[in-house]
Amino acid sequence: VQLQASGGGLVQTGGSLRLSCSASRSIFSVNRISWYRQAPGKQRDLVATITSGTTTYADSVKGRFTISRDNAKNTVYLQMNSLKPEDTAVYYCKLSTLGYDYWGQGTQVTVSS
Repeated sequence: VQLQASGGGLVQTGGSLRLSCSASRSIFSVNRISWYRQAPGKQRDLVATITSGTTTYADSVKGRFTISRDNAKNTVYLQMNSLKPEDTAVYYCKLSTLGYDYWGQGTQVTVSS
């Protein structure tokens, strides 16, 4: 499975971005898809996860970020609102299925103060 993340960029504090993660195959039966982020010099942290019926978020993004999936387009989205400088990081999507994890290449998000 190949994942292509896109939608990153430079935005001012308080702005919005929508990240997309497109898969090379159907995600209809995929149990878990997540977004992670990694800031320079820091570990990669879980941001949000979506399963077939639930979504979960890191405390730092609750109320500001929304993860969603479009099975028909084989795409998962991360809508990011009210962005803060501390949201600056490379964002990665991960697809977990049949005991394997697949990672996208990452997309840079930079929030200026």
